[in-house]
Amino acid sequence: MALLKFICAVVTRLLFILLSLIGVWRVTWVKNNNYYWFLTILYLPLVAEMMLTLRRRKGKDYKWLSPAILLFLISIIPTIWILELHHQQNKTNDDQCRKLDSTESIKSMIDFLRNTTSTDESFKDSVRILSSVCANDWILALHQIVLILLILGKWLLPIGEGITRDELSQLLLIFVGIAADILEFTSETIIDVKDKSPEMVYVILAVWTWSMLQFPLHLSVLSSRSEDASEGSFLKMHRTSIWGIVESLFIQDGPFLIVRMTIMFHFDVYHQMLVFFAIKNFLVVILNFYRLWVICQDYRSDL
Repeated sequence: MALLKFICAVVTRLLFILLSLIGVWRVTWVKNNNYYWFLTILYLPLVAEMMLTLRRRKGKDYKWLSPAILLFLISIIPTIWILELHHQQNKTNDDQCRKLDSTESIKSMIDFLRNTTSTDESFKDSVRILSSVCANDWILALHQIVLILLILGKWLLPIGEGITRDELSQLLLIFVGIAADILEFTSETIIDVKDKSPEMVYVILAVWTWSMLQFPLHLSVLSSRSEDASEGSFLKMHRTSIWGIVESLFIQDGPFLIVRMTIMFHFDVYHQMLVFFAIKNFLVVILNFYRLWVICQDYRSDL
């Protein structure tokens, strides 16, 4: 069992490093500048964390915070920023690239790789094909893989002390919902404003970066047993629920609602999905205030 936990801890961090390396390679290719390889310095802290965690904690994660996930985000987020901003400023080659919008295009790429004769040719062809994929598809795929890897990584990382399997399962389910909302936010809102206001792209990326901080933090689920206590202060009895409300209001749904309202009313952009998700964010914000009111009323009635 200890060996399995050790393997999971190592494999998870190696996957984080591999994806960060792929992202840096893409940046150096689109920028045509090898100096961007210095971005690999950002995942050196992840390597150091892996060595320290394996030595001191046998690979086990912490209860309230996941340093491996936090350091992975630090290593990959600057890469995504560079790719997003470069794509907004350079769209001239979009018609000459390979799109991944159909099964036929994907099958043709796979068939082409199968027809290569040698390992060296296969590697070169793979690099050439990956380089020819449209920038928008590349960035979207990177967003998707990052979110999926964050969920799988948290699942594979050895459970920290004081965390139950039930709490971990709740946390993973919450991560799935968060990931879906974040992916829709970045993929749709940037498209809505990229031509109207390039500066707004910076705001969207900043809000996206802020929302990603939910993944290394586990306070919305953990220590839920403290809410079973019949005595204690208000914050002690309901800290898990309050933290969940704070996350929604100030890290995800609140900022998402502000950005979407700005796009609709300031830039006069309206379409079905934008309006739907703006209403969804508004309802979540209102329901969180309602939940906070209910918690306060219940606490007062028990006094």
